[in-house]
Amino acid sequence: MARPVGGKDYPRTRQEFRAFFPDDDHCVAFLTRLRWPDGFRCPACLGEGWRSARGRWTCRGCGRQTSLTAGTIFEGTRKPLLDWFEVAWRVTTAKNGVSALAVSSEWGMSREAGWTWLHKFRRAMVRPDRDLLTGEVEADETFLGGAEDGVRGRQTVRKAIVLVMVEKKAGGGYGRARLVSVKDFSAASLHPAVQANVTSGATVITDFHKGYLGLDRKGYTHKRINIRASGQTGSDLLPGVHLVASLLDRVWLGTHHGALRRRHLDAYLDEFVFRFNRRGSKARGLLFYRLLEGAVSTAPQPFSAIRGGRS
Repeated sequence: MARPVGGKDYPRTRQEFRAFFPDDDHCVAFLTRLRWPDGFRCPACLGEGWRSARGRWTCRGCGRQTSLTAGTIFEGTRKPLLDWFEVAWRVTTAKNGVSALAVSSEWGMSREAGWTWLHKFRRAMVRPDRDLLTGEVEADETFLGGAEDGVRGRQTVRKAIVLVMVEKKAGGGYGRARLVSVKDFSAASLHPAVQANVTSGATVITDFHKGYLGLDRKGYTHKRINIRASGQTGSDLLPGVHLVASLLDRVWLGTHHGALRRRHLDAYLDEFVFRFNRRGSKARGLLFYRLLEGAVSTAPQPFSAIRGGRS
């Protein structure tokens, strides 16, 4: 499929957004092209069909009727699609995201509804087939949480532990990142997190923490840096992960005011990664396009499942 073109396939500015989507009918047409770029295909038999005046698609082969939003994160919504599109635009064009309180107040819904909408979009930000990190990858842990008295180093009582992994570019700078919450600093927690996010054969660069020992037996080249013996700081020797951790802390405090619940932390980390890995894009509207692509290919996300699940 050809790369989408700004101004033709998606809006590039707020003014173009208004021109693209003056009403719900234009939103329906946009989602239809995203979901069925080669024309409607029945989810049951892949047959062709037609759209009725009521907006449902009927398969010529098996007669099954399908709505545009069925099987997507929009399934069952009673709100106009234009509201969803406006929230998606805000989510993808705001530098550090948007809070549930802002969504609920601006779109006239309960805070619970605003929270749910944002989590639906966060689930749509993760492609199940996304590529793992490759090449040289820095890895280190960071904390999310307020100050704790009487603890040092990797000790923590109530803070959340986040493993940060970021690719080093061959010519300098950094590529993609992955962030995942871990239970503790043990190899039993750190090794599976690395394996789920870094491709086998990559070089993983860590400090001397014993929780990383054994990565070389898991298919990685493990480069260990003795920060204490070097006389330098972690931010000097593992600058990529410390940069990402600093940006994460800014979002946590600035957008969410330090109020993230640990049970839903991975969803917020996924949103952070979605933005960070696309930070070089000059077309913010392309992020909007990619988010809606994910929205029509992500299964329905009822509130009960979101509230009780990982995000």
